Amino acid sequence: MVARAPSPHAAAGPLDADLGGFIDHLAVERQASAHTLDAYRRDLAALRHWAGAQGAVRWGDIDSVALRSFIADEHARGLSPPSVQRRLSACRALFRWLLKHGRIGIDPSAGLRGPKAARKLPQVLDADEMGQLVEVPDSGALGLRDRAMMELLYSSGLRVSELCALRWGDLDLAGGEVRVLGKGRKTRIVPVGRHAREALAAWASASASAAAPLGDGARGPASLAARPVFPGRDGVPITPRAVQKRVRELAIRQGVWKRVHPHLLRHSFASHVLESSGDLRGVQELLGHASIATTQIYTHLDFQHLAKVYDSAHPRAKRKP
Repeated sequence: MVARAPSPHAAAGPLDADLGGFIDHLAVERQASAHTLDAYRRDLAALRHWAGAQGAVRWGDIDSVALRSFIADEHARGLSPPSVQRRLSACRALFRWLLKHGRIGIDPSAGLRGPKAARKLPQVLDADEMGQLVEVPDSGALGLRDRAMMELLYSSGLRVSELCALRWGDLDLAGGEVRVLGKGRKTRIVPVGRHAREALAAWASASASAAAPLGDGARGPASLAARPVFPGRDGVPITPRAVQKRVRELAIRQGVWKRVHPHLLRHSFASHVLESSGDLRGVQELLGHASIATTQIYTHLDFQHLAKVYDSAHPRAKRKP
């Protein structure tokens, strides 16, 4: 078995020097986060030790056959397909950088594919479970905020980052719309349902951060419109982590014992709208997906629902007791 840990006494050679240069490039030029840098270090350390065990002195000693063998070894020793794919992605980034800087003549990772990971379907809540989840008691300012937050997440299928970034000026309660800044800084207009509008209006009346004129459809003065809809401490927008924690707490309090998180409400929104309308393109627009392929996963969920209906209703599909 190839050793996974580096020797503290090993002399730094071309492999280590180039690897250090690539990590510096990620940190300085790409301004990668500490989490991303740690992930690259772990994945490329595995490649570095494997290459050393194979007798490679320079990265140019590794060809496509050798790299394919490394990926196969990682998979064989029990690494999951998503982890192998992530490791291969790190290798691709390294070899592209080495090629660009003249350290190698050919990129051995070009055209190399990792093991196919089984596509996991997202979990969703049914309509009754969603009703149980979002109808949190709205007594007191905190209850009004929680009710507005849960209703809006489900009503409009927002990402948690989009919810946290909302300002009062983004809402038009009379028109039943919210303006959202999504991934890639793309703006979309999403409908807001009646229950969410009512919850937001109640929260607006109780919240010191709200713009009072919002109830009659106006977007409010600039100073008020710029304030976050869901402020955290010191008036700054609430953090995604805080929303995730609160959603978990509310789910337990409401008696929903599944693993509930903000994105589950988005999945449920998409599944329920698609199930009722059958309009895949419309769901794509509502979710802000750049590619319809991303939205198509909900067609599988819809088919699962239909399959259950068939199994329980069709005379030739029913199981014998």
